[in-house]
Formats: sequence, structure tokens, C-alpha cells
Amino acid sequence: MKQTISVLVENQAGALNRITGLFSRRAFNIESLAVGVTDDPTISRITIIVDSGNSVVEQVEKQLNKLMEVIKVRTLEENALIGRELMLLKVNANNKTRQDIMTICEIMGAKVTDISPTSLTLELSDTPDRLDTFQSMMRPFSILEVARTGMVAVQKGAGKI
Repeated sequence: MKQTISVLVENQAGALNRITGLFSRRAFNIESLAVGVTDDPTISRITIIVDSGNSVVEQVEKQLNKLMEVIKVRTLEENALIGRELMLLKVNANNKTRQDIMTICEIMGAKVTDISPTSLTLELSDTPDRLDTFQSMMRPFSILEVARTGMVAVQKGAGKI
């Protein structure tokens, strides 16, 4: 079962290392990790996706709260979060295939961020499942490169971490 943990931390050197170390010492595999500064430049939000049970996540949450630089920890329920991931994908493109690629991009909501005579670089921000679908739709055109950010998430509605 995948769990989404959102952590607010003081923006200090070494904070991410201490947090990920907590996971590795307990042999938890981090499936996705995204870090960014919040509206307050002294605070960062870390979004961590782990595959484990509820009791394990509760234990990790308690241990995260013990770290000095951690301000707040919240496990976000799947039905109560809005999560997005960014993907940049470079695909082979020529005069024959470019229109087919553009049609798929239009349907999926992807943007062209770079074009050359032999390739297109595409950008799509969506749920991980939709990014997987887009990537599979691009495979027949020969994918040259893929870069994905990992999911960032916020709680739905007026609630906040």
C-alpha cells in the first residue's frame, strides 16, 4: 500500500539526509521524493511516497517528529490529496510522425518545450498513472530520454499541513 507523507522542515543543510537516513535505517524503500521551498523561504516541504502499511507509517511519522528540523508531519490519505508529477520526455520525430505525436499531446494535455528536425521534447504535469499512460503512448515513436520529478501533493479543501 502506497502512503504519501508530507513533511515541513526548516530549510537547513543536511535535513534531507537525516530524513532519508531514517527511512534507509529501517529498510523502507522511498518510491518518490520531492523537495521544494514553500512560500516561506526558511521552510521546505518534502513529499515522500513509500510502500508500506499504516502501522509502519505511524511509527515513521513519530520518529520524524523527533528530528529537530522537522516542523510538522502529515500522512495524506489518497482520497484527500491532490498530487501531480512533472515529466519531460524526448522522442524521435520526423515529418511523418510529428503530427501523430502532436495529436497524442493534444489529447493528453502535453506541451512541446523543444523541437528539432529529429526530435520533440514534451512536458506533461499530471497524476503518475496518466504520465505512465502518456509514456506508453510515446514508446512506438522511440523515446530518447525521460525525466520525472516525483509527486508533489497537498491536502484537498481548506485543510493544510
